[in-house]
Amino acid sequence: MFSANTLIAAIAFSATYSTFTEAFSVGRCLQTKTMKCTSPFSASGPLPVSMSSIDDLVDAIDEDDVEDDDFLLNIGELDPADNVPTDEVPDNYAHQQRLIATRKEWRTSDIDCGSPDVQVAGMTERITYLTRHLKEHPKDFSTKRGLLALVNKRRKLLNYLYSKNPERYAELVAALGVRHKPVGRVQSRSEKYGAYPQQKPKKIKKARGKQ
Repeated sequence: MFSANTLIAAIAFSATYSTFTEAFSVGRCLQTKTMKCTSPFSASGPLPVSMSSIDDLVDAIDEDDVEDDDFLLNIGELDPADNVPTDEVPDNYAHQQRLIATRKEWRTSDIDCGSPDVQVAGMTERITYLTRHLKEHPKDFSTKRGLLALVNKRRKLLNYLYSKNPERYAELVAALGVRHKPVGRVQSRSEKYGAYPQQKPKKIKKARGKQ
């Protein structure tokens, strides 16, 4: 027993073949300039085929007669695997949530959004996220330049916070785990190099003896 797809293909091929042969015979008549020319299939005539007859044939076939081999794929086999729901939270979303929580923790008031404390806390979270990103993508030089700019800006803010509120500075640095050396008074030459031993004392004595 033939399937529905096979019967439809056979009927469509028959109609196409008869139309092609008639067009071919008409073309030969025009080439020979003879008006009395008949199709080789004029005696029997082509099979009467219409879309309504095809629809009636398809409706007459019971759906239970269609074999499973006629379908190459089942429903859902072409669905992409990326649409499968997972419990993992995207890194970008988790970073944004941590950033909001960190700024809310270190703000001095409910409307504080730009104090040195909040900026340093937000930059520290951002630096941590970008550092993790650069470990996975070491050739991302654009992110590396942005990371260095963030570190320099955070250092300036920490210096300012240390000059204005040393206690708050110490609390913030200890909680965030930031390694920072505050800027102090400029040392004199003796203070800066007094701990180091004198360099090349023999050459200095020889130079003084020659004088």
